[in-house]
Amino acid sequence: MTVSETRRSPLHDHHVALGASFAPFGGWEMPVQYSGTVAEHTATREAVGLFDVSHLGKVRVHGPGAAAFVDRCLTNSLERIVPGKAQYTLCCAEDGGVVDDLILYLVGPDEVFAVPNAANSAGVGRRLAAVAPDGIAVDDEHDAHVVLAVQGPSSPAVLAELGLLTDPDPLDYMAFVDAEWQGRFVRVCRTGYTGERGYELIAPADGAGELWDALAAVVAEQGGLPAGLGARDTLRTEAGLPLHGQDLGPDITPLQARCGFAVAWKKPGFWGREALLAEREAGPRRRSWGLKATGRGVPRGHMTVRRGEEPVGETTSGTFSPTLRTGIALALLDTAAGVEEGDVLAIDVRGRALACEVVSPPFVPSHVR
Repeated sequence: MTVSETRRSPLHDHHVALGASFAPFGGWEMPVQYSGTVAEHTATREAVGLFDVSHLGKVRVHGPGAAAFVDRCLTNSLERIVPGKAQYTLCCAEDGGVVDDLILYLVGPDEVFAVPNAANSAGVGRRLAAVAPDGIAVDDEHDAHVVLAVQGPSSPAVLAELGLLTDPDPLDYMAFVDAEWQGRFVRVCRTGYTGERGYELIAPADGAGELWDALAAVVAEQGGLPAGLGARDTLRTEAGLPLHGQDLGPDITPLQARCGFAVAWKKPGFWGREALLAEREAGPRRRSWGLKATGRGVPRGHMTVRRGEEPVGETTSGTFSPTLRTGIALALLDTAAGVEEGDVLAIDVRGRALACEVVSPPFVPSHVR
């Protein structure tokens, strides 16, 4: 993708005014940090962070039986939830690899709103559209909406101040409501990607700057900060949440990534079902684990993990944990190696062995519920 093809959020000028630094991500130029990743990370853990994640996709599937159609394609079961609830699910290829992971909003039996990842949004939409029966439309609404995440223990107070939630907070985890702010539609869902209690807002792109400014003002009053993708990455890694393209992907199946909870194994059909059933029967050849550094050093993705001199896997994500003040990583480790929680392994960090302990994520306690 050339520079001229790089997309920008409708809020780009607001981020520039706040002094954000930017980097390419999934074909978009997005804010990485404003006041610093560690400060933004800590503000989200202790108070509240405001994120622009408008690079995420927005696909509306509608028409008679739209929910049942989507359910026949993706791994999870929409029959497990009711309208007004959201669900984490996976779009898999026939070989069981993960094309994308996404959130579905079940509006009703005839409408589902899907939020895929930025780089995969068009691909997921095309896959659905290619097999959609007559009467069901798959609309790419990527440019019609912004997605804002308000995350952290003070997030309910922020939304209540703007009238987007009643007080006390009425929403259960993964539930959503359609609200209104200054005459504009705003969908408010108790979801997020930080491990903290929080919300994601889907709002019209037109006029989104006013909503961002209003949220930023109340976030500041609550001791919070605008936060970029740098803090989003450190927060999600501490929470043990996978990132597509690193911890999930065409060559990493749901079972390998410990996302089998998002597969409705008893459903009669979904993309990749036979391959995944065969892998479950045989057992995955590798599995995701957390690695917590016990020495000094910061792991990154694609670093070899060893037990003694024997390679036993590779990191998929790695970062410095501002909360734990040490390096952490997610890694795919060979099942045949018999790795267990508490084992001591080493990550090859540019030729130096970084000692680490095998842990089951999350690395820090989750507060999402």
